[in-house]
Amino acid sequence: MKVLMVCSGGFSSTIVVNAIKKEADKQGLPIEIIACGTPEFTLNVEQFQPQVVIVAPQVKHRYAYFKEEGDKINLPVEQIPLNAYTPLGAPKIINEIIKKYMD
Repeated sequence: MKVLMVCSGGFSSTIVVNAIKKEADKQGLPIEIIACGTPEFTLNVEQFQPQVVIVAPQVKHRYAYFKEEGDKINLPVEQIPLNAYTPLGAPKIINEIIKKYMD
């Protein structure tokens, strides 16, 4: 499953993305995840073609826009809870958001 994480500049999420990759490997889940900043959202959706988009807390004010764009192409968009946006929150992100979209 391909997951796109949208954050402010695409930099702060590196630690969280790496933790999600590590947790996915630990659980034996086929998850490919990348992060991008808000300006690159549309380009990354087109090129990466994710099955789900997760939105970091620091850009929750843009969630409605991402959701609207996702709805146009039947792409689920979910907010990451603030308390899960840490390396230790990776299991919560996988179990509560990502797994519900896996086949």
